[in-house]
Parts: sequence; structure tokens; C-alpha cells
Amino acid sequence: MGIVSIVLVLLIAFIAGVEGILDEFQFHQPIIACTLIGLATGQPAQGLLLGGSLQFIALAWMNIGAAVAPDAALASIASAILVTMRGASVSEGIALAIPLAIAGQVLTIFVRTATVAIAHAADNKAREGSFRSVELLHLGALVLQGLRIAIPAALIIAVPAALVTGTLQAIPEWLTGGMAVGGGFIVAVGYAMVINMMATPKVWIFFALGFALSAISELNLIAMGIIGTVLALLYVQFAPEFNRGGGGGGNSGGGDPLDDILNDY
Repeated sequence: MGIVSIVLVLLIAFIAGVEGILDEFQFHQPIIACTLIGLATGQPAQGLLLGGSLQFIALAWMNIGAAVAPDAALASIASAILVTMRGASVSEGIALAIPLAIAGQVLTIFVRTATVAIAHAADNKAREGSFRSVELLHLGALVLQGLRIAIPAALIIAVPAALVTGTLQAIPEWLTGGMAVGGGFIVAVGYAMVINMMATPKVWIFFALGFALSAISELNLIAMGIIGTVLALLYVQFAPEFNRGGGGGGNSGGGDPLDDILNDY
């Protein structure tokens, strides 16, 4: 593996760690992080396949209140490195993602605790009127979050490939199989959470239509995505609640149509 690929992998790992906090460009999401690692290492197909599988699992991971979710960034980066650079199979990468995410959860709690001191230092600098210092302290906190992923990624890269391969082969099949089954359960939970968030009486018909279309074997995922996009655009175009001038009584109350839709959830 060339030095350029290693530098790109570490850069992607750093950005994924930062994005795990910022949530602006979603580089920490498995579908993006694993694909970027695959491109950097010259194995885009494996990266995309791993990322797509892990993304289904990560649908059920979210921070709720003070509860910190499993770390999708570390799970994505570490699994992608093992698959694309250390000879692990995609199924092994998926099975290892869950324990890696739990380890990342502990690590992110530790880093967030450490940044409390940085926040207090920023408060003191704000009282002194040193806004440049406040900016630097905030950037320093983000650097810690990036190193939270970049350092473990560097350690995985530094470990000899033979040692990684031997360790993976020593894992019993019942353990990797059990973790794969557990990941499948989490996928179902993730879908249920998304459906629960989106479901209204007006869109259940499309949910049923999706099951009918999935039975047509000639339709691949790209075709299903196109059909879903077209149906969504048609619904937005013709539904009265999205059109102020049409449909009759959808906006008779004179309120904001978006507010009325959100109130139905």
C-alpha cells in the first residue's frame, strides 16, 4: 500500500471524526466513509458494499438526550481499513463493526469529557474579550475529535497484515455469525425508527406499494429509487397541502401548510 493511500486514509479518518460532531457533511456515515476509504485504497467496490451494509445498521444509532450512540465513524473507518487494507472479508468487517462501534462509544465519551475543560477555557477567554483565542480553542476541540478516529486508524494500519489476518481467522464462526445476526436485528430496528418518524395515514399507501413493486424481480435498486423519487415528486405536486392555490380546503384555515403537516406526525 502506497504512502499516498495511507495519507488519504488517515485524512478521511480525521475528517470522519470531526464530522461525528459537526454532522454537517455526514462524512462519518458508513456509506460515505467506507466508500471514500475504498476509493483511497483502490477498492471502491468493497468499500461501497461494506458501507451500504453498515449504513443499514447505523440507521438505528442516534444520540438521544445525554445517551451517546455507538460510534459510526470509528466502526466505519476501522472496518473499511480491515477490509480494504488488511484482507478481511466484507462479512467479517460487518461482524466487527458492532464491537468497534461500542469501543468508539467509550472513546467519544472520554474525548467529550476532556473537551469540557476546553469549553471552560473558552468561556474565560470570552470574558476577557479574546475572541481569537475562543476560535482556536474550538478548533482544538475539533482536532481532538478528529484524532479520536485518526489515531486508531493509524494503529490498525501499523499492525502487520499477517497478525490481523491470523486474529480474524482465530475468531470462532459462532461469534462472527452471532454478531452478523445481531446486526440484522439492528437493521430492522433502524427501518422501524425511520418508518415511525415518516409514517402518516396519507403515505401508508406508498409503503404498501413498495412491497408490491419489490416482488417484480426485473426491478433493481436503481429502478426502485427512481420510481420512489417520481412518486414523491408527484405527491408533492398534486397534494393540496403542498399547493396554496389548488385542491380546495387544504389551506382554508389560512395557516402554514408545513406546520399543518408537521402537526399530523
